[in-house]
Amino acid sequence: MTLIDTVQASYPIGSEAIDFNLPGIDNQDHNLASFKDKEVLIIVFTCNHCPFAQGYFPRLIKIQEDYKDKGVQLVGINPNDSENYPDDSFESMKPFAEEYEINFPYLRDESQETAKAYHAACTPDIFVFDKERKLRYRGKIDETTGAINEPGYTPEEGNEHYLRDALDAILEGTEIETPEIPVIGCSIKWKTE
Repeated sequence: MTLIDTVQASYPIGSEAIDFNLPGIDNQDHNLASFKDKEVLIIVFTCNHCPFAQGYFPRLIKIQEDYKDKGVQLVGINPNDSENYPDDSFESMKPFAEEYEINFPYLRDESQETAKAYHAACTPDIFVFDKERKLRYRGKIDETTGAINEPGYTPEEGNEHYLRDALDAILEGTEIETPEIPVIGCSIKWKTE
């Protein structure tokens, strides 16, 4: 387990979302304009092989289900080096998404440029943007570790609902009590030059 302090001075709360153009498992390319009609955009850097990412997928699926009618769109982006981690290849993403019944776009960042632009540190790493696409929250989904291979793991959310609280505050037009919370996950598997 890795606790990563994702608070980045180079990408602070209030920063504008950085555009991307990435292929999805739906055979479509996606960018920020693809979600322009959404009130809130959640970008999650995630992957297939990390037990933390695997553990959080059921919670992310439930959040998308619970908030879709409120104009919230979740987008998963897999930036991991697929040469050294073949389970994270684009070809492996579709069967993985089918197995988990992922209900949101799942995109591949093969060049890792999008992850670098966002200063993403681990999987999962959550970025929440309001309608103006200003960063309002970065951090954990809830207080649990979420690793699927840990004793006592449950796909249910914990008692502290950081992501849900942030979404509710944005939708209600109020301030988020804690807009940045260090995340727990696997480090992003960067390509070596």
